[in-house]
Amino acid sequence: MEAGTASERRFEPAAGRTADERVQFVPTPIADPGPLGLAAFALTTFVLSMFNSGLVSSAGEPIVFGLALTYGGLAQLLAGMWEFRTGNTFGAVAFTSYGAFWLSFWAFVQFFEKSVPKADAGHAVGLFLIAWGIFTAYMFIASLRTTAAVSLVFILLAVTFFLLGIGNAGAHPNIVKAGGWVGLATAVAAWYASFAAVTNSTFGRTVMPVRPLNR
Repeated sequence: MEAGTASERRFEPAAGRTADERVQFVPTPIADPGPLGLAAFALTTFVLSMFNSGLVSSAGEPIVFGLALTYGGLAQLLAGMWEFRTGNTFGAVAFTSYGAFWLSFWAFVQFFEKSVPKADAGHAVGLFLIAWGIFTAYMFIASLRTTAAVSLVFILLAVTFFLLGIGNAGAHPNIVKAGGWVGLATAVAAWYASFAAVTNSTFGRTVMPVRPLNR
């Protein structure tokens, strides 16, 4: 068997130091993780909001926790990590944060809720949700240089968090239901943004408009 050309030997992994010095890692492009992050957020928010709005009996609410761990949590967290790879600071902060939100929500219910006295549970959950509302409010400001579709998601989500936070903190079931209804609107908006991104990508043209905002 012939030893091969000098060029072939140079790129052979076992060729020694010469190959090790010359072969360089060339990063490959990755797909847009945005549609995945939006879809994971939308579906998990939709299911939880169905319970918060009172459209579905709260007896089935534990179904949310599996989604919060896997789709809303882990899948969205991965989307955030991939956004770091693409250089999209806004997407990286948003998807990583909301992935962590769902994971923390799952962890609280599974491991820590029982340690909170019932008299203080509403105040604790209210504080948790209002804090996320504050984060979402400043992310909405940042979103004003993305697209109208994404900005709509963030303003609706901020309202959702504040309504749910106030409703839980003050034990106001009607405010919680209102938050559930706004949460449904948030989920629909996020689904649209995801649908538009993945459809426009696969069709190679604008099928579903998202209205880019002025930079």
